[in-house]
Amino acid sequence: MEVCSQLPVLPLDRPVPQHVLRRRGAISLGTSSALFGGPSPRQLCKRRGGVSYNSADQAVLYLHLLGDVKQRGPGPSEPVRGAPHSQVKVDYQRFHCHQGPVRPGARGLKSHRRRLSFQRGLKSRHLLQRPSGPQHLLDQVYNCQVKCMLDKVDSWDFDIFMFDRATNGNGLVTLTFHLFLQLGLTRLFRLDPIKLRSFLVMVQADYHQRNPYHNSLHATDVTQAMYCFLRQPKLATTLSSCDMLLALVAAVTHDLDHPGVNQGFLVRTGHHLAALYKNSSVLESHHWRCAVSLLRESGLLDHLPITDRLNLEERLGSLILATDISQQNRYLARFREHLDREDLSMADPSHRHLVLQITMKCADICNPCRVWRLSSQWSSRVTAEFFHQGDVEKKHGMAVSPLCDRLSDSTAHIQAGFIRHVVEPLFREWCRFSCTSLSHRMLAHLQTNLDRWTDPSQHPETPP
Repeated sequence: MEVCSQLPVLPLDRPVPQHVLRRRGAISLGTSSALFGGPSPRQLCKRRGGVSYNSADQAVLYLHLLGDVKQRGPGPSEPVRGAPHSQVKVDYQRFHCHQGPVRPGARGLKSHRRRLSFQRGLKSRHLLQRPSGPQHLLDQVYNCQVKCMLDKVDSWDFDIFMFDRATNGNGLVTLTFHLFLQLGLTRLFRLDPIKLRSFLVMVQADYHQRNPYHNSLHATDVTQAMYCFLRQPKLATTLSSCDMLLALVAAVTHDLDHPGVNQGFLVRTGHHLAALYKNSSVLESHHWRCAVSLLRESGLLDHLPITDRLNLEERLGSLILATDISQQNRYLARFREHLDREDLSMADPSHRHLVLQITMKCADICNPCRVWRLSSQWSSRVTAEFFHQGDVEKKHGMAVSPLCDRLSDSTAHIQAGFIRHVVEPLFREWCRFSCTSLSHRMLAHLQTNLDRWTDPSQHPETPP
């Protein structure tokens, strides 16, 4: 049987390209394709070997064609007349949703498209309601580019921006689900794959994609960095499976529901989160509570004893709270003391958890340790977010926060100070703990990037 494994995976809120429509066995969008700018259903139905969906099948996410097939709704597939194979097979994966009729007019169409897009702006709580029928999770089918990139997910030069484009903005779900399978966590903890994917979809949806920096792409990058660190000998040979589970979940959720402003802004504006957490680690406490909420809503850990679940949630909180940049010196001092005394024992659970906290901090602020073509993009993004906060503060007559004034600050000045005072001290100690080729490579990138940011010929606007 001929396997058409090279067919592209197309989101349903994009028009089908003409070169795809000309291919035998390509994908078509059935009775509602006109909503998305594609050809008319009648035209598509004339194609031999196509696949069409009625309105009940609009939530299809992945499609794997084997031979020639024509699918008319949720029933069993029937062979196309004249097809050379007597048996055909369609594998597809979808989330079930309850969608109402599309209201007439452009506004109704926009709302309809927004709900159908799995890649961006999902209303996950409506999407992830379970149907009354049996549940089936079929094999993963990635397009070739994404699969090739995932094969090199442990590379420090992993291009997260290209990965985001290859997955149509769905990188957080795709990468994290792959890592859970790669590390065997799904099997070890008997995690329901449906619940795991539901949890990841909700996490991705709760990141604010309008934030230039603190969005799901940053969480994906931190998760990939965490995986690289977990593979280092000092960690790979000593951490328990529970430690690895917590490390990945913390990386995925560590900036959940970030508003795009810092803690000082929330305190000065009297935000309810500042009052709720008494002006202490406001954002990190909120990220932790959001993560716990989604874990419980998805039911991912419901099969574990209640005491184990509560313990996992508590330890997850301590990892996320460790990302509070204002507490950097406290964690770093403890870590440095153990390294100076040479008494850091990975057999001690408390010491091992401290190492996990330091690992979480390194993953969170590792952007200056990446190669320049990646690091510079993150620098531009975080500066844009700072300047946006400064613009809002000016608009409301507030004093502009440090590093947030686009008239007096610059990307080069901000990054040079951040590297010198925050990133370099942390990664120097990390290199003492994990003296590997990756650690030395990160320090080399760090120094190269610092030299470029402080070079007046490249950044003449940088203040002295």
